[in-house]
Amino acid sequence: MKADSILIISNISKTYSIAGNKQANVLKGLSVEIFKGELVALMGPSGAGKSTLLHILGSLDLPDEGNVILNVNGDSFDYSKTSFEEFTMLRNKHIGFIFQFHHLLPEFSALENIMMPALIAGVSYKEAKSKAQELIGIVGIAEQQHQKPSELSGGEQQRAAIARALINDPAIVFADEPTGNLDKSNANAVLELLLDLKKKYSKTFVIATHSEEVAKVAERILRMSDGKIVEDFKKV
Repeated sequence: MKADSILIISNISKTYSIAGNKQANVLKGLSVEIFKGELVALMGPSGAGKSTLLHILGSLDLPDEGNVILNVNGDSFDYSKTSFEEFTMLRNKHIGFIFQFHHLLPEFSALENIMMPALIAGVSYKEAKSKAQELIGIVGIAEQQHQKPSELSGGEQQRAAIARALINDPAIVFADEPTGNLDKSNANAVLELLLDLKKKYSKTFVIATHSEEVAKVAERILRMSDGKIVEDFKKV
């Protein structure tokens, strides 16, 4: 283990039951380390296990075998020894998620959606609003802050979701096909935004994607096939 390892993934396996008594072995003894400040593209065909791996790394799911350790600010969180309540705190405080579909709450404005994780973390309304307004300006939708998600374009919705993922200053951000539901223009704009945010805040990003455009800008590419990492390519 290197001193700058933020995630240590050790021999994780995951099996799901499907129709009848059949089982799908989605992850098969996968091990890898992710290092602080990296932008990692997790690539591979549909069914390779990319989303399942992201969900496990983000503590949304647990492996059947193996373990994950997250290192944040000198603290280590061993997933095999973490309770449900601790996982809830961990996700809220240290982990950001960006999904292909924005998952914004339809009854709230863009600004209120961005504020939500901070309010859940116990931040005062005034401070949460101030942080949300700063981020909404950074992601470029300040003029749309009071609009509901249904009133935003796809690119604007995803920008709001990105701001929401960052409001609690997470150590690591997981993104599952963040440009997959956007047209080329909006996809390129969102990708540029992610790159700018990565540089500005020195965040670690792990992005599951089919996009070769994401692969071009990633510092490291992990290619998955049949539940395993078959290539680990780090650009010089």
